Amino acid sequence: MVTACQPVIPVFAPACAPTLGALIRAAQSYLAVTNAAPRLEAEVLMAYVLACSRTHLYAHPERKLPPDLRTQFQHLVSRRAVGEPLPYLIGEAQFYGLDLHVDPRVLIPRPETETLVDLARIWLTAYKGAPDPPVVVDLGTGSGAMATSLAFHTSQAKIYAVDISSAALDVARANARRHNVYERITFLLSDLLKALPEPAHLIVSNPPYIAQEEWATLTAGIREYEPRVALDGGIDGLQVVQRLLVDAPRRLRMHGALLIEIGAAQGPAARKAAQKAFPGAAIKIVRDLAGRDRVLSVQT
Repeated sequence: MVTACQPVIPVFAPACAPTLGALIRAAQSYLAVTNAAPRLEAEVLMAYVLACSRTHLYAHPERKLPPDLRTQFQHLVSRRAVGEPLPYLIGEAQFYGLDLHVDPRVLIPRPETETLVDLARIWLTAYKGAPDPPVVVDLGTGSGAMATSLAFHTSQAKIYAVDISSAALDVARANARRHNVYERITFLLSDLLKALPEPAHLIVSNPPYIAQEEWATLTAGIREYEPRVALDGGIDGLQVVQRLLVDAPRRLRMHGALLIEIGAAQGPAARKAAQKAFPGAAIKIVRDLAGRDRVLSVQT
């Protein structure tokens, strides 16, 4: 996604010999101005261009690149230098141990969202509703990261992957096929839970929760390239969360659970909203591995 205000992409045109080692060193120096891990990113981009492992790069630094591959590498390095996210450049991101395809149609999955999957798996392990399989909804599935991970690690659940974007659902379907769980997931185009055909035992969601005042503080890579619809949570960041909390009580089965990712400063407000929507439910805020408020947990 390129916007009108985006800076002109500089040309990375090293004068060094076209060997792997020389080009990677030149790219490292070029990226060091704007990137925290320039060597790693240069290697990842080179490995992507050559369709090889980074180990191969270490073993063959003298290998020469043909002109077409050198041009491709230079173009990718130039795009990375102005903030285009690395996962979009190589078309891949890791989530919960799985390699997923990502592109500008979907949000890049973050490590902190793995906390949601951990909590969902704990809940599913304790599920006592057999022989009926638990109905699980991944709301705002995006790349399908959570739906695919839960289907991959949980054999019995009936999973719905729901998104308001048909383009995002195309990516989610591709990732489910990639990991051989496509037949176990139902994909729904829906605004929140409107199209859900049955009540759920468990709803997990990573909704948009960036507050309006936080938008300017985001990196250019996020603001300019990732889909705003998957990030923008309105004035206080809780607009979509509030809508979900209003809708969820009639969509959840008795003894069900709702797990929603939130921003690190949104715990008190999210808890208050949940208490209003679910009086009498067990409500808590779960922290991620960095010790920050991350998940609103509601047990009905």
